[in-house]
Amino acid sequence: LDLACNELGGAGGQALSEALKTNTSLTTLNLSCNEFGDAGGQALAEALKRNTSLTTLNLCSNKLGDAGSRALAEA
Repeated sequence: LDLACNELGGAGGQALSEALKTNTSLTTLNLSCNEFGDAGGQALAEALKRNTSLTTLNLCSNKLGDAGSRALAEA
């Protein structure tokens, strides 16, 4: 699924993370250039802890910040 360059922002990242927590079929997701920021990065990290189907995730150019990047690294 390619959702690149949609300017989803932190709120969009949080909403998307709720769907990812229960999704069992999506394997590839391109979320580049959506400016998720720290809040979106942290929400996505929580979703990745639960999601077992996603194998490829592109998060480049999202201004994740230190907290968002750290959360994703620990997910």
